[in-house]
Amino acid sequence: MDLYWLYIKLGYEHVMDINGLDHFYFLIALAIPFQYRDWKKLLLWVSLFTLGHSLALFFSYFEWIKISSDIIEFLIPVTISLTCLSVLINKNHKSSLKFLVNLITLFFGIIHGFGFGFYFLQIISKEDAIVALLNFAIGIEIAQLLTVLIIIMLNYFIVNFLKFNSRKWEIIISGIILFQALRMSFDNFPF
Repeated sequence: MDLYWLYIKLGYEHVMDINGLDHFYFLIALAIPFQYRDWKKLLLWVSLFTLGHSLALFFSYFEWIKISSDIIEFLIPVTISLTCLSVLINKNHKSSLKFLVNLITLFFGIIHGFGFGFYFLQIISKEDAIVALLNFAIGIEIAQLLTVLIIIMLNYFIVNFLKFNSRKWEIIISGIILFQALRMSFDNFPF
């Protein structure tokens, strides 16, 4: 049982790691335009992201798909930048292309999962692989849901109690994250 908790904790810490802010930035950019009433949409997107992340870990662990870590380290901040740009461009956040948004979120999870897959390959034994991957995914999901919940609560506080304009709030936060993500992209440019 301790082994299960170890992988859940590892997944949780993977998202919450202050030295690897990519998950955190992505989740903030994803959730910043939404309020509590949008929790179902955010739950779906966070779960799709976790599914993509887990699939990529699985494929990279068993070496069914190999992608250069340089390319992945570049693409991770690109996905964050695209998420920020969608917030900055889309004023009302209503999408008639829900399927496309779901697919993009799943794809972003896959990109982020390949980023961690190289490390996961080194720490997990073949005998524990499936259980470790599942428990790791549970830890990721818990951390992501907690992060999104905190963002939604912060949004509610900023907009409803401090009476800050919600669109300005989205623009400021997305702009800050976009700046960081672009810097990360340039730092990790593979060519």
